[in-house]
Amino acid sequence: MSAMLYGAYRIITDLAGPALPRWLAYRARRGKEDPARVTERHGIASCPRPDGRLVWFHAASVGEALCILPLIEAVSAQDWRVLVTTGTVTSARLMAERMPAGAIHQYVPLDHRAWIARFLDAWHPDLVLWTESELWPNTLHEISARGIPAVLMNARLSDKTFTGWRYARAFARQILSAFTLIIAQSKADKARFEALGAPLVTDAGNLKLAAAPLPFDQTDLAALRTVIGKRPHWLAASIHPGEDAITAAVHHAAKIKHPGLLTIVVPRHPQKGADMAATMTTMGLKVVRRSTGEPIAPATDIYMADTMGELGLFYRLCDLTFMGKSLAVGGGQNPAEAAQLGCALMLGADMSNFRDFTADFITRRAAIEVRSQEALAAAVEWLLRDKQTRARMSENARAAVARHADAVSETLVHLAPHLALAR
Repeated sequence: MSAMLYGAYRIITDLAGPALPRWLAYRARRGKEDPARVTERHGIASCPRPDGRLVWFHAASVGEALCILPLIEAVSAQDWRVLVTTGTVTSARLMAERMPAGAIHQYVPLDHRAWIARFLDAWHPDLVLWTESELWPNTLHEISARGIPAVLMNARLSDKTFTGWRYARAFARQILSAFTLIIAQSKADKARFEALGAPLVTDAGNLKLAAAPLPFDQTDLAALRTVIGKRPHWLAASIHPGEDAITAAVHHAAKIKHPGLLTIVVPRHPQKGADMAATMTTMGLKVVRRSTGEPIAPATDIYMADTMGELGLFYRLCDLTFMGKSLAVGGGQNPAEAAQLGCALMLGADMSNFRDFTADFITRRAAIEVRSQEALAAAVEWLLRDKQTRARMSENARAAVARHADAVSETLVHLAPHLALAR
């Protein structure tokens, strides 16, 4: 069965080959690909491979890339050449700013056999360190066929993914066999990988809870604090379309008990800021956008922070935060970065992408669950009023994250034999 499934997948992706350049061009027009570097998605290297032993780190997007930065720095210090691939424009910019000197970033090629082969021929890594849950069959097959040792780090399986793989257990086992070791981010994830037949699984804690705090600009923070003054304020972080209308309705409801309320909104995708601002304006709110330089005025209801890479600033500005992608759409966004900076968290009904430490945050009273727009409005009104509860939640959030401080060092312990063998 596994051979049949992989054969079908291989045929489909081979047949899709001629259409993939047009799809990438379409994504580039929408700002989701870098036109100057789109050939990297074809597996074409944009710079030469450095001499020496090379380790290939892969992280899907910003959250995954941030959590492996300490590992990249540690491995770089061991006289390894480092190649890092990610799949989004935002993560590429982040890596350019924060990778150690000498590390190389490339966009990961699409899971097309010819493009993967071209990529591996150009870089011929000595060790592959994959992150979380990106299990691309063609890529992993090519890695395995070439005998390149590979480790899956901070590995997780969502409820939906695990349920799906259970119906194709043999195929899952074949894909997972590409990894000589899987380092799960929780005991629950470890059990799931073992249930699917992964050969060697351990756990080391969640790297996302051990990552360095998000950066911020101290001058900007001081300026915003001065402008806001004593106004009550809260943050809707990483929200998706549909949650803009929910946030606007919550603002209307909470403003009744908290005159002068300022709601700060950070869209998950900054390019959606203009549309979200328009939606909120039609709902009778006064909205200003950070990306256009509009200042916050006393009558401003919504400050649309539609800029790149400033979540660290707004988490420090607001000690009460709602995490997006958990009400209008599901799965959730990573609450660890906010918790690490002491935010009291409000989490929507579907945080399934981060189920384990979301449950831990709620158990430890670092977060509360809000299952509807009305529940979110009630929570905002209550927690803006109850400063003592908000402060306790903030302290609990920091403590919950601190429990995972050793995840990086434990992961490095598990990686040490594989680094030594590859060397």
